[in-house]
Amino acid sequence: MERKSQISRKTGETDITLCIDLDGSGKSKVNTGVGFLDHMLDLFTRHGLFDLEVKAQGDLHVDAHHTVEDVGIVLGQALKEALGDKKSIKRYGSSFVPMDEALALVAMDLSGRPFLVFDAELPAQKLGNMETELVEEFFRAVAFNAGMNLHIKVFYGNNTHHIIEAIFKAFGRALDQAVLIDSRIEGVMSTKGTL
Repeated sequence: MERKSQISRKTGETDITLCIDLDGSGKSKVNTGVGFLDHMLDLFTRHGLFDLEVKAQGDLHVDAHHTVEDVGIVLGQALKEALGDKKSIKRYGSSFVPMDEALALVAMDLSGRPFLVFDAELPAQKLGNMETELVEEFFRAVAFNAGMNLHIKVFYGNNTHHIIEAIFKAFGRALDQAVLIDSRIEGVMSTKGTL
């Protein structure tokens, strides 16, 4: 069974089409107009071994906020759709990733109950044309649209690029664990019988 999804979303602020294959090989084709976000999505894709295509046009003459948040919304919706009934998935995933002087942990539960804990200090306010405070907005949008309980913790780091890179790599690796099919799991991984 293919675990793929394509979602399009058009508003007065953004026009986004996103396609993800959970059982890919780490190929990405991303163009959001926000270079730093493109770089982070490439890393997420490679380290999660997903295939991802994103084409986004947004009101970047204002700032990157709407584009970054809306890409997060669409990615979350696509993950939810690609997972379907979540039959036989591991459900939980976690990953520690070091990036030079920075260390990040991402832990998640694909429970259907969205929540975000974001515990990270980002020293620089902007990288390229993206405000770094938008990293938290991106992950909130993903978590709440995917139905994901997502915890992000940065233990230390001085270089903002390294810190955020560690987060996105860890997110990809943790999600790869959580969506993994385990033939020993009958139905869903829950005593309730539903996720």
